[in-house]
Amino acid sequence: MNGNWKEQARGLLRPMGRYLAARGVMPDHLSIAGLCLSLLAALLLGHGSFFAAGLVLPLAGLCDILDGDVARERGMVNAFGAFLDSTLDRVSEGALYVGLAYFYFTRSQSSTVWMRGMFEGSAEWGDADGATLGILALATLILSFLVSYTRARAEGLGMECKVGIMERPERVLTLGAGALLGHRFMPGVLGVLFILTLVTVLQRVYHVRKLTQTNSA
Repeated sequence: MNGNWKEQARGLLRPMGRYLAARGVMPDHLSIAGLCLSLLAALLLGHGSFFAAGLVLPLAGLCDILDGDVARERGMVNAFGAFLDSTLDRVSEGALYVGLAYFYFTRSQSSTVWMRGMFEGSAEWGDADGATLGILALATLILSFLVSYTRARAEGLGMECKVGIMERPERVLTLGAGALLGHRFMPGVLGVLFILTLVTVLQRVYHVRKLTQTNSA
């Protein structure tokens, strides 16, 4: 079920990949464009322009999907291309959380943790502890890297490990949704991201444990 929506999305975008491949677009061009757009979104998050970042993120995700389709259409699928794509994905996603962390670390009493005037009918939102949210963003970054590491390590040991409810596409979509919703909702979205990414890491650890127990039995 987790992979169904991604396969359906890829199916819808495949004609675009064929079109770009026919126009001579290289997969590396799309990978680099996706990285640049993610870095732009990270800068926008760092400056508090959440809505603008939310508009840029889908474009970065589109490049990330299409680079693989273009590579397949042009017969350019190879080990180094897959390695480079995965590496750039880590940089892209990491930059987003660093941008968020920068925003929260550098702002105090502005943004989105507690609410004043809730009984007065004119609520104002303020950031009571930006450092806490900055740490939460960095903790989510570490967990997102662990999701990728657990899969890579398991595959290095000869085991498939694609389980988990919060893989990179889900994380980026959730983060983009939080950015579009704005400052008021981002802390809650970040908290959900942290919890579900942690669950994904635990799911993969448990999955590999089961596989190793089965193989040793």
